[in-house]
Amino acid sequence: MADNTGVVAEPEKQPRSVRVVLFALMVAMMLAMLDNMIVGTAMPTIVGELGGLEHLSWVVTAYTLATAASTPIWGKIGDMYGRKGAFMTSIVIFLIGSALSGMAQDMEQLIGFRAIQGLGAGGLMVGVMAIIGDLIPPRERGKYQGMMAGVMALAMIAGPLVGGTITDHWGWRWSFYINLPLGVVALLAVSAVLHLPKKRVEGRIDYLGAGLLTVGITSIVLVTTWGGSEYAWGSARIMELIAIGVVALVGFVFVQTKAVAPVVPLHIFRSRNFTLMSIIAFITGFVMFGATLFLPLYQQSVQGASATNSGLLLLPMLGAMLVTSMVAGRVTTNTGRYKVFPLAGGALMTVGLFLLSQMDTETSRLTSGVYMAVVGAGMGCLMQITMLVAQNSVEMKDMGVASSTSTLARTLGSSFGVAIMGALFNQRVNDVMDERAGALGSQVTAQSAQLDAASLAKLPPPVREAYQYAVSSGTHSAFLLGAVVAVVALVAALFVKEVPLKGAGAAKPAEEDAAGDAAGAKLTVAEAV
Repeated sequence: MADNTGVVAEPEKQPRSVRVVLFALMVAMMLAMLDNMIVGTAMPTIVGELGGLEHLSWVVTAYTLATAASTPIWGKIGDMYGRKGAFMTSIVIFLIGSALSGMAQDMEQLIGFRAIQGLGAGGLMVGVMAIIGDLIPPRERGKYQGMMAGVMALAMIAGPLVGGTITDHWGWRWSFYINLPLGVVALLAVSAVLHLPKKRVEGRIDYLGAGLLTVGITSIVLVTTWGGSEYAWGSARIMELIAIGVVALVGFVFVQTKAVAPVVPLHIFRSRNFTLMSIIAFITGFVMFGATLFLPLYQQSVQGASATNSGLLLLPMLGAMLVTSMVAGRVTTNTGRYKVFPLAGGALMTVGLFLLSQMDTETSRLTSGVYMAVVGAGMGCLMQITMLVAQNSVEMKDMGVASSTSTLARTLGSSFGVAIMGALFNQRVNDVMDERAGALGSQVTAQSAQLDAASLAKLPPPVREAYQYAVSSGTHSAFLLGAVVAVVALVAALFVKEVPLKGAGAAKPAEEDAAGDAAGAKLTVAEAV
């Protein structure tokens, strides 16, 4: 697979064994993305059997916390001790958590087992992207990372449908057990076919830095999860969490400057492109998960759509994201150019979110579908291009850290997006209900500004109309905020420097050491497979 100069030749077609590994990576990505979607559909049934309604939100929060906190740790472990071992370990932990969750006898056990599952999930996403970074030259990488973005979109569409089918026919426990055969297939394929260079970096993991980062991330996620729902934003508990988070993160940055093997080497942020891609990844997460929360709510409450098909409600957005991400990856592979996609993505997201903010009680499903497709096309331009450019901006030895940092930025963005857009939505709904329906309106939304179809059907017609208007006003405010935030992604894209993607025959001797390290890894992989 190498020419006489020792540079990896760009293959017309990947070896069969590499394609097997890529299939296993797609299965692992599907596991990580599908889990919350499937479990979310099964939650009413789970509560009906296990009880513990007051702890319901922790079933999701425990998983999210563990995933976010472990993501940068998995990236560093892969860089120091080998990508394959770290990835296989994360699959095993995820499968153990899945099996235990399926056997849970009460809500407390389920929450604890979901945390174990989340620890494994943190390594799945990072491992997939970092292994692609090891296996595939950057010029080819866009195509395969575009495929992974397509898998993510497919999981978001199919998750609720699969979850409903499994729960109805097999029972909620199979929402977790279904992970086992898929995970075993991925584990066996990776074990048998993936051969990466063995590595062992001298020095220990920076445990103090890892601990401080975990505390900081946990505090941030809890603030965004509890703020405005469990506790008022100005409450003592939220202020305490903010203070703890700030102190922990400041301490983390200080420790990273002194550590021999820092969890997140701060020198990677000296790359302008890497820093800009982290910002864009954060904003993409902010917009994507905010949109997936409020669009189904608007369609169910205002347009009368069925909650049963909640995954299909998002099809215009997720379908456009799937197609665009595949096209962006293919074009990047064929041309080696990528700056147009962050620019187009930022512009499309901004325009699409502004259009969504204009929806009211008279907007047709066709119109809202077109608006969603615009937003989805924007997200498709950004989803994996951010990862590709981030990986291309660091040396090979920092591939795992770069992948985990980009993934973490998107995860934190989603937490902030749901929290901030949710707070704005809830405040607007409560204000409009108070204005239009008086005391009865305030009473209706006293517990929650988000009503399900059954609760909505029981309302008197005048109050139901007031609620529909309130929801359209709330989504207007939330999506308008999203459009303003998306402008930041567009501005950041303007400053991206289009550095040639390293790869087949394109690496120049004068390029930085990362190109040489990457070529060496590609040669080892090619020989091994």
